[in-house]
Amino acid sequence: MSRISKEYSTHHEEIDEVMKPEANEINPSFSSKTERETLRKLDILLIPTTCMLYLLAFIDRANLGNARVAGLQTQLGLTDHQYQIALTVTYVPYIVAELPSNLIMKKVGPRYLLPGMCILFGTVTTLQCQVQGFSSLLACRFFLGLFEGGLLPGIILYLSGFYRRHELQVRISIFFSATALSGAFSGLLAAGIVEMDGLGGMEGWRWIFCLEGLFTVLFGIASLFLLPNSPTQVLGFKSQHVQCCEERLLSDIQTRAPESTAFDARKAASAFTSLHVWIVSIVQLSGGTCVFGLAYFTPSIVASLAASMPSKPSRAEIQLLTTPPFVIAFIFAVGTSYISDRYRKRGLTGACVSSLAIIGWALFLTSPPNDVGRRYTALILAITGSYATSPSLFAWTPNNVATHMRRATAIAMNVIATNIGGIISSWLYPRSSAPTYRLANKLNLALSSVAGVGIVVQILLLHYLNEQKKKKRDILLKDVAHLDPHEQYEILGDRHPDFKYTL
Repeated sequence: MSRISKEYSTHHEEIDEVMKPEANEINPSFSSKTERETLRKLDILLIPTTCMLYLLAFIDRANLGNARVAGLQTQLGLTDHQYQIALTVTYVPYIVAELPSNLIMKKVGPRYLLPGMCILFGTVTTLQCQVQGFSSLLACRFFLGLFEGGLLPGIILYLSGFYRRHELQVRISIFFSATALSGAFSGLLAAGIVEMDGLGGMEGWRWIFCLEGLFTVLFGIASLFLLPNSPTQVLGFKSQHVQCCEERLLSDIQTRAPESTAFDARKAASAFTSLHVWIVSIVQLSGGTCVFGLAYFTPSIVASLAASMPSKPSRAEIQLLTTPPFVIAFIFAVGTSYISDRYRKRGLTGACVSSLAIIGWALFLTSPPNDVGRRYTALILAITGSYATSPSLFAWTPNNVATHMRRATAIAMNVIATNIGGIISSWLYPRSSAPTYRLANKLNLALSSVAGVGIVVQILLLHYLNEQKKKKRDILLKDVAHLDPHEQYEILGDRHPDFKYTL
């Protein structure tokens, strides 16, 4: 078994997804005990750290919704239109930053790039406590999006350099489901922080930005000492663990050699020609609209429900009521992701979970405005279905795209589509449409249905492509038949006939 190259050891190496399931079983030189120890050490170090990074990023982005309920919009004198612009402006630099950050990750090193982003967007969040009007809020939201933009695609790319193909989704679900936990924590934190209203001459909503931002900066600094660039730098790894990790990753590659991570514009651009990448991107756009709409506006939705309650809850109690749906979504997302990894079925689990969102939005539309219990149940279903579908999609693309540059681009495409959905969601919940938010619920129902259909279409397409590879192997290899197997793979990537797409 060849060793990982010096470049791989120095920089992040994105490892290819397996060509055939049986490739995973090829004569390992390490014991099952060593493999279990290696995975455990990786999980203890990487998953909590990346989970916290994304949790803090999502809290810092979505806490504007909590601040709105705590009085930000009223005290700054913002119209609904201005508030929606403040949400929208976050996504423009966010989208612009995603692809470049993935392409430079191997040069900068994830150990510095990911924590560096955290420190920067935490600083911007802290500064939001000093905004005095619409213009200063816009400036803060712009730079927040710029510094957060590369985090999600970067973490996905990063984790796929330590775990094999069918170990990814449950790990991705844990860190991505931090978005669900962020909804829970935001409510809990905001419920306590708003009680600081008037302390130090600052309103409660300013304290939300100040305290959450400062904690983000501190964790970003700490993560500089936690995240390794490669298996050779993992804290607590002995030589046998490094060897085990490297051999496991190489066993996931057809040629048993590390992929090239050198920048190649042709390979990066080739991701734009893959239909299966575009289908997932469309599904991600649909899902992103629902996820970000819920992230930003669940406090407002709950506040509108509270208005129909016989006893009017306080602002702190409204913040607390936003917590249970996100906790349920987190548990559900991790559970279904475990099943997806166990049975290697990305599309099936995604389709089943997305049906919950469809039911939730339909229930919203058919519930009377004063039926608080039914509408709160609908909110739980919508949040659970929307949030729990995403891990399947974020694991599906790295599973089915090779090689490194092509994969880095495809992941960024998916995340860009998700954040375009975020732009759409920013305009769906004006206060004038409360308490029913009928237009938003109709659009979310339609988009959740598009996502469900898109997942089914993707399953059928990938099955068709796998069958075509069996029938047309010689045709697919015709133009590269004179090259050695590794060169063939570097040129064809996931279009190689031995690459089996995950359904």
